[in-house]
Amino acid sequence: MNTEQVLIGTIPAVLYGAPAEQGYLFLHGQMGHKEEAEAFAQVVCPKGYQVLSIDLPGHGARQDRGEELTPWAAVPDIQAALNWVTPRWHTVSLRATSIGAYFAMLAVEAPARALLVSPVLDMEALIQTMMGWAGVTERQLQEQGTIATTFGQTLSWNYLCWVREHPVHQWTCPVRILYGSEDNLTPRPMVEIYARQHSAGLTVMEGGEHWFHTPEQLAVLRNWEETET
Repeated sequence: MNTEQVLIGTIPAVLYGAPAEQGYLFLHGQMGHKEEAEAFAQVVCPKGYQVLSIDLPGHGARQDRGEELTPWAAVPDIQAALNWVTPRWHTVSLRATSIGAYFAMLAVEAPARALLVSPVLDMEALIQTMMGWAGVTERQLQEQGTIATTFGQTLSWNYLCWVREHPVHQWTCPVRILYGSEDNLTPRPMVEIYARQHSAGLTVMEGGEHWFHTPEQLAVLRNWEETET
């Protein structure tokens, strides 16, 4: 499989597959990196696609740059990647994981198709959930600006305000979701409601987690990708 390291401005990216008329933009989740797309590329490149994957701010080759993984930083990068592939592909689809799916919903107006793994579908609700875990009220967050938590996330008033002021795009393209029943970030009723409202295909792995990483979970992920592409 052809593999090419590219730079889109200052954004490290990797392009998988031979030149093609259709492709997928791959967006990893928190703590991820662009090379995670290789397994997906092995599935779709033989089917006539290319795959472009980028390192999101503060991740992969972009560590130690002083960048933070915020939507206002990630969205322009995703749009830059879209501008890079638009002259090369006739159709652009998405394969996005976790917070990468949320960023995609902000940045991409009309993908041809969207494959979402453990997607963060409502960032405001997730922030409020984390505030509950940390015992932080909205007034406290507003007064302090940022509050570090014991579970590794920093709550931010500016982040919450930004999320409220920037709604996601309402896609009309085919959407397929892979979800683990033990996902602690997106409640199952929320993903089921989203699937109904968007006529999205929903595959639930019973016992699966937000992060698909065990051999069994990865086998389910691979089979889902084979089936949905």
